[in-house]
Amino acid sequence: MKVFVSADIEGVADLASFVEAGQDNPQLYTRGMEQMSREVAAVCRGAVAAGAQLITVKDAHGAGLNIFHEYLPEQAELIRGEMRSPYSMIGGIDPSYDALLFVGYHDAAGQPGNPMSHTISSRRIREVTINGVPAGEFHIFSYAAADLGVPTAMISGDAAICEKAKAVQPAIETVATKRGEAAAVVSLHPKTAERLLEEGARRALSGDLNRYRYPLPGQFRVTVSYQKHYDAAHASHYFNTRRLDGHTVEFHADDYKEVLRFFHFVL
Repeated sequence: MKVFVSADIEGVADLASFVEAGQDNPQLYTRGMEQMSREVAAVCRGAVAAGAQLITVKDAHGAGLNIFHEYLPEQAELIRGEMRSPYSMIGGIDPSYDALLFVGYHDAAGQPGNPMSHTISSRRIREVTINGVPAGEFHIFSYAAADLGVPTAMISGDAAICEKAKAVQPAIETVATKRGEAAAVVSLHPKTAERLLEEGARRALSGDLNRYRYPLPGQFRVTVSYQKHYDAAHASHYFNTRRLDGHTVEFHADDYKEVLRFFHFVL
């Protein structure tokens, strides 16, 4: 079995602020990187227990330089840095993978499930929707994997994104490491989270993985609402895109690869 893991940081246990997820405070950021690495390692151990021979981990937070490879089992290869492709947070995936797992994910821009809720850029993006539904990074890249024929078997992160993932695919295995309360989080103990992640990954990858497949819509109506009106002006020049109001643009496509291409250039 060949497994792809996409790892973010804002959904790991304990983290409550962007200060813990970036360079502003190196001490807090290092702690966040360590917890991210431990949670990814737990998921990898569960994947190995379920029979994975190869695990590809994409470090999908920021510049992709967060995970300590030495924390991971030897079956795990690590993609560090930015792929600079429309597949972005799952850059490196292809149809040969048997399953995709998301670790450390978070609620979408404009949603209240995490003090760090955002979609791609907290500074630029107010909200993204796909066919009228607020869409986060899970939605964008789970759809991308489905378009390639790779089922999404598991997600971990805040309780809100786990619930929204269930709405997309009811069979998906979820591990909620924390829940957001205004500008705070209520978190599991990190060791508890790691144990649940290992157990969850093992369950997720056991049995027939076809249970995680779901059909994509035949058409996509996408909107992006920006914090700044001039970003909407810029994005409105993308092919087949129109401006809905001062902050929002709309894009239509029948092929999800074109949606990914749109996101690549406007988010």
